[in-house]
Amino acid sequence: MNFEWNEAQLSLFEHALSYSSDLRSTTQKAGEFPFDLWKSLGDFGYFGLPVGSKYSPCGSGLDILTTVKVLEGLGQGGADTGLLFAGAAHTFACVMPIYEHGSEEIKQELLPSLTTGEKIAANAISEAEAGSDIAKLATTARLEGDYYIIKGAKSYVTNGSVADYFIAYATTNAKYGYLGQTAFVIPANLPGIEVGNSYKKLGLHSAQLNQVFFDDVKVHKKYVLGDEGQGARIFAASMDWERCCLFALFIGVMQRDIDCCIEYANLRKQGDKTISKFQAVSHRIADMEVRLQSARLLLYFAAWQKSQDVDNTKAVAMSKLAISEAFVQSGLDVIRIHGALGYLDEGGVNGSIKDALGSVLFSGTSDIQRELICNRLGLL
Repeated sequence: MNFEWNEAQLSLFEHALSYSSDLRSTTQKAGEFPFDLWKSLGDFGYFGLPVGSKYSPCGSGLDILTTVKVLEGLGQGGADTGLLFAGAAHTFACVMPIYEHGSEEIKQELLPSLTTGEKIAANAISEAEAGSDIAKLATTARLEGDYYIIKGAKSYVTNGSVADYFIAYATTNAKYGYLGQTAFVIPANLPGIEVGNSYKKLGLHSAQLNQVFFDDVKVHKKYVLGDEGQGARIFAASMDWERCCLFALFIGVMQRDIDCCIEYANLRKQGDKTISKFQAVSHRIADMEVRLQSARLLLYFAAWQKSQDVDNTKAVAMSKLAISEAFVQSGLDVIRIHGALGYLDEGGVNGSIKDALGSVLFSGTSDIQRELICNRLGLL
């Protein structure tokens, strides 16, 4: 086993860390989508990190491990986590399915503008009665001539209100279950599409979250990703990318939180000594470090397995579960270490817990990850 990063990977990490640190100081209006910062992420090359240069003017063609390391640097640098989250949803749940499963025509048409950030994509799969179970999607698509007619409603669509394209999943043959789901690229300007108001959330404020309604939307058959019936497989592949790369952001945020806690503990005095001398504080930071390093190694292993083209379902589920739960606990520990200052918004350190709580829900809940692990363990 080789635990070292090469010079090129470390250089990319440092570049991402520096860029994100600079972006952190940029002010923006709370709750609004920062289009100018989105364009900056495009200029940085965020949306084209794993895409080949054949399809993107900013495509880097990075392998998944290197992409993970870059995302970790972006998270650690401190740029708005909601914005980075929106970018990850765009890149790994939308751009990558097009890149890996779209026809040559569709890749040439869509990837240049999507990878530069000129256009924005949103992943539309969750429904009111179907979250993680793609076999039970109520949204339907029926083929009439050269067009599919899509009807249904999607819940919790990240980037919904700002999307130019939706990657949407619909049932084309209900009797086939998982094999009856199909993936589509749907231009957002087609008649019959309605986007609901953005939800108000506890955290990740810059990432817009919406309901999207499709009322007999006519989509040309060229916008099918893969073949009809391959939607479940395409979605699973996109989740491999998302659960590795998006959650690498949170590894970076946790590293920044630990660094912040160490600095505070070494400066803050109680009586005649710094609070770092109290085991109640120092041991809490030690536990934060153990959780972080454990989650980080699980993430690297899951990404490495994907690079080896082997079944990494269990590794990805373990990684996602470990990172989500560690992120929540880390956010709580930051507040406890900072005391009253951590509870106050003015303290500037309670953002992590607000962003972290959603991580146990999206991209498959923690309990769904446990089910995936149990399945691969052979539990009946």
